[in-house]
Amino acid sequence: MLREVPLFGALAPSLLLYFLAALLVFVIVDRLVTRLGFYRLLWHPSLARFGLFLCLFSALVFST
Repeated sequence: MLREVPLFGALAPSLLLYFLAALLVFVIVDRLVTRLGFYRLLWHPSLARFGLFLCLFSALVFST
């Protein structure tokens, strides 16, 4: 259930917390994928990065 979460005295949407968690996981996975050289095989690496972030973010949101 999506709701507001108190954060430093202000109410923040829970999607913000999911976004920050997805960003943390994305940075870790992106460094691993870059080190393996997977992005060199793709036509548009920036689009693949964006898609990876969207997949991670939606997986976090839909898992709860």
